[in-house]
Amino acid sequence: MPRMIADNIKSVTQRIAKCCEKTGRPAGSVQLVCVTKEASVSQMLEAARAGIKIFGENRVQDAARKHAAIGNRAEWHLIGHLQTNKARDAVGIFSLIHSVDSVRLADAIDKEAGRIGKRQDILVQVNISGEKSKFGIPPESAAGVLKEIVACPNISIRGLMTIAPEADDPEEVRPYFAGLRQILEKVNVELGTNYSMLSMGMSNDFEVAVEEGATLVRIGRAIFR
Repeated sequence: MPRMIADNIKSVTQRIAKCCEKTGRPAGSVQLVCVTKEASVSQMLEAARAGIKIFGENRVQDAARKHAAIGNRAEWHLIGHLQTNKARDAVGIFSLIHSVDSVRLADAIDKEAGRIGKRQDILVQVNISGEKSKFGIPPESAAGVLKEIVACPNISIRGLMTIAPEADDPEEVRPYFAGLRQILEKVNVELGTNYSMLSMGMSNDFEVAVEEGATLVRIGRAIFR
């Protein structure tokens, strides 16, 4: 198992680097977020030993348990939906919250970050596909929502996140990744900002996401399969 995890991480890292080379991007411009929702503590430790720098957890309560066992051997990101009543625990664990999907949630995060003297990095989640089963703000609301969140003194917006629809052919979701990049570019023009992070792409489609500008890819199955 340890050798398999290390080999899988090496393979994924090489595939990311190849996509960067193909599109003329610096090799280090994409960060690998190792999705650990189905991984055990021992598997996570093996991943860290194999070079993983970021753990991505979907649930705050699972992250709290694993964080207690592992500590800060890697950076912790929240990639799943966050309820406002979990904001306090989330701020205490995660360096980056990918899934802020409302001003109300941002306000809760801002309050809890201020309580402990922290400036919390976040990404705003956009429901680029419009699927009712997915969280996120509508694409047309992005600039307005970010403009409101900017007023939160204890939050630092870093960029946007999305979850593409499931598809057998990764090329089918390319327009969604390109669309998120275009939204970020538009927001930066409208607000005079310089947000640069795009969290998009998972095990089945991360190469297309990198080609379309992803700076964070969230990969679990291709590492722990």
